[in-house]
Amino acid sequence: MKVVFSIFITFFLTLTFTANIISKDISKWSLPEGAIARLGKGKIEEIQYSPDGSKMAVASSIGVWIYDAKTGAEINLLTGHVEEVNCVSFSPDSNILASGSADFTIRLWNAITGTHLHTLRGHANHVLSVSFSPDGNIIASGSRDNTIHLWNANTGTYLRTLQGHAEAVECVSFSPDGSIIASGSGDNTIRLWNVSTGTHIRTLEGHARPVVNVSFSAYGSTIASGSWDGTIRLWDVYTGTLLHTLKGHKSQIYTTTFSPDGSTIASGGNYGIIHIWDVITGTQLQTLEGHTGFIKSVSYSPDGTTLASGSTDNTIRLWNTNTGEHIRTLSGYTDRVWSVSINPDGSTIASGSDDHTIHLWNVYTGKHIHTLEGHKDLIWSVSFSPDSNTLASGSFDDTIRLWNANTGEHLRTLEGHTDPIYSVAFSPDGNTLASGSSDDTIRLWNANTGEQLRALVGHAPNSSSVSFSHDGSILASGSSLSIIALWNANTGAHLRTLEGHGGSVRCVSFSPDVNTIASGNNDNTIRLWNVDTGTHLRTLQGHTDYVLSVSFSPDGNTLASGSADGTIRIWNANTGEPIRTLSRHLSWVRSVAFSPDGSIIASGSADGTVILWKQFD
Repeated sequence: MKVVFSIFITFFLTLTFTANIISKDISKWSLPEGAIARLGKGKIEEIQYSPDGSKMAVASSIGVWIYDAKTGAEINLLTGHVEEVNCVSFSPDSNILASGSADFTIRLWNAITGTHLHTLRGHANHVLSVSFSPDGNIIASGSRDNTIHLWNANTGTYLRTLQGHAEAVECVSFSPDGSIIASGSGDNTIRLWNVSTGTHIRTLEGHARPVVNVSFSAYGSTIASGSWDGTIRLWDVYTGTLLHTLKGHKSQIYTTTFSPDGSTIASGGNYGIIHIWDVITGTQLQTLEGHTGFIKSVSYSPDGTTLASGSTDNTIRLWNTNTGEHIRTLSGYTDRVWSVSINPDGSTIASGSDDHTIHLWNVYTGKHIHTLEGHKDLIWSVSFSPDSNTLASGSFDDTIRLWNANTGEHLRTLEGHTDPIYSVAFSPDGNTLASGSSDDTIRLWNANTGEQLRALVGHAPNSSSVSFSHDGSILASGSSLSIIALWNANTGAHLRTLEGHGGSVRCVSFSPDVNTIASGNNDNTIRLWNVDTGTHLRTLQGHTDYVLSVSFSPDGNTLASGSADGTIRIWNANTGEPIRTLSRHLSWVRSVAFSPDGSIIASGSADGTVILWKQFD
């Protein structure tokens, strides 16, 4: 009777929990305190099916996403790690999920309810791989600290450490009978270990570059290893003999896995192609094409009929393994966000990303509107025109692109810089665009025609930030030489230089009344300056890493700053007193921006998301 009751309670909780989650907007899930929405799902790191085939877990830069494996619907987002999640693994009964993170910890979760159960601490560097033993009692974890740790999966207790690799342990896997662990390392080797004693059995050598994946065949007699040397090697577990070398990838392999019946292997790497191989003959059976980025992870469903693949193109694709047909695409993931801008009417956010794209989002609903494609390298800066109709983007491909902000149409490309572009800004009247570059120039452009008006040189080494005063008369630029240069925006004449920072000036911003400039620096501080005299007014301290972005509220009374320490800090702009700290992005906060009415702050981060925060009075 107790068993029946327990099953009923679990079933009831599952239905209730799932119904509650699915009914919510995912942009509101697991938000930090003070946040009102999160745009984007972060970066994809690894994908794993649950053994019962009901769920799929995706390790991402912001947490672990749980999907219904049959419908592709999001079920949950598990957060708690304070750095990106590198790896995930389900227990054999599908009830527990383990996640390993760059924060050096492993977290155990109830896979049904999402409840956090244990945090396993002991590694001295990033956790790169986690795996359950076949009986579910032991967890193995591989780390950048070059070790493997074994843990009691029920209590979270540390059991022992396996040492011998000379570089990071990229991957760990149990044999089907649970007696052996295989580990692959950056030292180009695979090591086999006795689980009961922790002793080293043998080392498999032959790869010429790091081994990033190891897995056992269904019967445990064969190990497959995937390497950055572009090959998959099949080994006899008992003798260490090399059985086959599978060649066909043109560059690094990032992921390999056996099908559940052990007859095939799926592998992915550079160039966005997945290869399917016959284990017995070593021949290539299929290639699955459709991704436009590197393949980070592949995982077979337990029945072997579906293959899931995750890519740096920020999509997950599901494939029919019998036909090679693409079934569906799971989207919403985003790469590192380097810049955000809110349009002047407050309705749209633009984010520039590592994946060479710009995303446009609706501020009120959090819905994705457009993806703008065309740049050939990461986008470091985006800026809306004052009338909200045009968006400018500056890229590491040395170009600036202008876009119709309403339709996403590419209007023109501005060329002239000879190095990456770090910053773009429209003048208040929208007629001029300024750009700062590591080619040691600031360039002014006619925003309507794309014609270059002038280049400002001599006081602009490695210009990381440009900003117009609100009356359009002055342009400020931040430099790698710890200085801020002020320029006459109409003539290009150099007005004055502000000195005092102890490192590169990463960002500059004018107050609305044009009396004050705020600058952020590699010395972890913000400085406020008098525009007319160049006098240093005060220094704001509190960040523990580089200050990457500063922005005044529309009324000029508040200053927001984003930092490489993962936080946004809010300051009284008149007194310099700290008001509050908003946390936590799981990586650098590269950009902050206020909405036109000052009620919302948007922050863009290298964790691949934009977070909207309520600006409290």
